[in-house]
Amino acid sequence: MKGLVTKSTGSWYTVRDENGNDYKARIRGKFRLDQIKHTNPLAVGDYVEIDLDKDDIAVITDIHPRQNYLIRRSVNLSKKTHIIASNIELAFLIATVSNPRTSTGFIDRFLVTCEAYQIPIMLVFNKLDEWQEEEKEIHEEMKGLYESIGYETMAVSALEGQGMDDLKSKLIDKVSLVAGHSGVGKSTLVNALSPDLNLKTKGISGFNKKGQHTTTFAQMYEWPFGGYIIDTPGIKEFGLVDMAKEEVQDYFPEIFALKEECKFYNCIHTIEPKCAVRKAVEDGDVATSRYESYLTFLEEAEAYESDYSKG
Repeated sequence: MKGLVTKSTGSWYTVRDENGNDYKARIRGKFRLDQIKHTNPLAVGDYVEIDLDKDDIAVITDIHPRQNYLIRRSVNLSKKTHIIASNIELAFLIATVSNPRTSTGFIDRFLVTCEAYQIPIMLVFNKLDEWQEEEKEIHEEMKGLYESIGYETMAVSALEGQGMDDLKSKLIDKVSLVAGHSGVGKSTLVNALSPDLNLKTKGISGFNKKGQHTTTFAQMYEWPFGGYIIDTPGIKEFGLVDMAKEEVQDYFPEIFALKEECKFYNCIHTIEPKCAVRKAVEDGDVATSRYESYLTFLEEAEAYESDYSKG
């Protein structure tokens, strides 16, 4: 029968069947042989086929094709990747304009990661109730920047409930993934939408530390209004792995739109003459912050390629 993986602890899984029953589950060894590229054969969000043994332990016999997934470089095996979550219908980043301020570089990392894995994206600015004039101005600038590129943004106060009904309407009956820095009110926001979860200050823990090794897991919970929420570890762990430097530009929509106007078809917009992207930055048509993020991610992709070639 078909089931949904809602929790992973590395060797054991929790699988929910189509009737809402949860089973402790393990996998057949062939998965570990088949999934050579990744350190984990299954991830939260995977749809699988299961058989029940005599003790009602589920044995995972097959995995359905993934719609999409997020990966990061493995902590201890840098040449392999770790699947964080799969089959995500909406990813939303909780950001704040102050206390703490979420940098545009951090936001861009989230956006590029989701673009690379074909995951719909939304930016949610929290702590609306704390904004003074300066915060309002910063928000308007960031809102204008990201909406001009084509991203949806929303402003809410999880603490006071402002904008939360609108946010809930976006999440109903979807498998959503939430990310955000510590301190942006992620757990407060999730609790506001689903008080029964009663998340602690640090939210749903994405880390399970054992000895000297750090293993990263996502966790899925069911919304009371339909659908699921997947909480993730820090977005900085995602990194731009398994991506050629020539591909990075494809995940910046405003840069991708200009690439055909460059003189050279293989332009990567750094030092090439008659580069339409660099001209757009000079003219103010592409935000300097976005171009700086692009250059940072380009360096990361080059470093990853270099590390991989040494292996």
